[in-house]
Amino acid sequence: MKYLHFAVILLTALFITSCASSKKVPYMVGAETIPQEALQQVAKSTDPVIMPGDLLEILVSASNPEVVKPFNRMGLVYEMAGTLSTYGSAANNSSSFYLVDNEGNIEFPVIGTIKIGGMTKNQAQKEILDNIYPKYIKETPGIDIRFKNFKVSVLGEVARSGVYTATNEKMNILEALAMAGDLTIMGERENVMLIRTKTDGTREIHRINLNDKNLVLSPYYNLQQNDVIYVTPNASKARSSWTIPPALSLGLSTMGTLISIATLVVTIVK
Repeated sequence: MKYLHFAVILLTALFITSCASSKKVPYMVGAETIPQEALQQVAKSTDPVIMPGDLLEILVSASNPEVVKPFNRMGLVYEMAGTLSTYGSAANNSSSFYLVDNEGNIEFPVIGTIKIGGMTKNQAQKEILDNIYPKYIKETPGIDIRFKNFKVSVLGEVARSGVYTATNEKMNILEALAMAGDLTIMGERENVMLIRTKTDGTREIHRINLNDKNLVLSPYYNLQQNDVIYVTPNASKARSSWTIPPALSLGLSTMGTLISIATLVVTIVK
């Protein structure tokens, strides 16, 4: 009866531990209870900020392509008002892209140096527009800016560590983890590290709790280009990776041998 009582206690403890652990597995538990008003406030994704090292594709358009041709690298001609486009054949040519330097500047045709580092795409579009119109042309041109290297890195306790790109210039943390095959069972869901590079080159580190329903309201839910996500191992992984130091292992082995010899001697003497 005593052993049965002990077994019941042990099974109960294991059940409670299992329930407590299972609550740490799902993401954003209770997210459906977040007020709709709060979700609407963050419904619009945060525009990425242009930073040093970004590779940009910038196209200037107008009803008359010849007017804006000097403002497009390689003299790209694109489809406007039914004309044939040759943009697609040159769109992947890296020489037509703009690399933002360490000062946040790009060298733009005709205009020269323009500082757009720290700006959103909308702000950069306006900056370029103000430099072109009406100084050089009489028609308000269209300015289209696209990131060519919007990428994030995911590593640690995930199925597939790697660098992942977003063709639509948007990626949230759940999308990034999905691309990486999700966390392994050994991943610490309450303590995911996000490393973000700021426009001035400095870095900031944030800790993210994937279980927290308010993650969707966090300013770090939507990622910025070059973000690094590191999933730390949980306590189980840390314990399983612990090894006995060689010196301690040798000492324990020697002690075991001495104990065996002593036991043998005692047995013989008796």
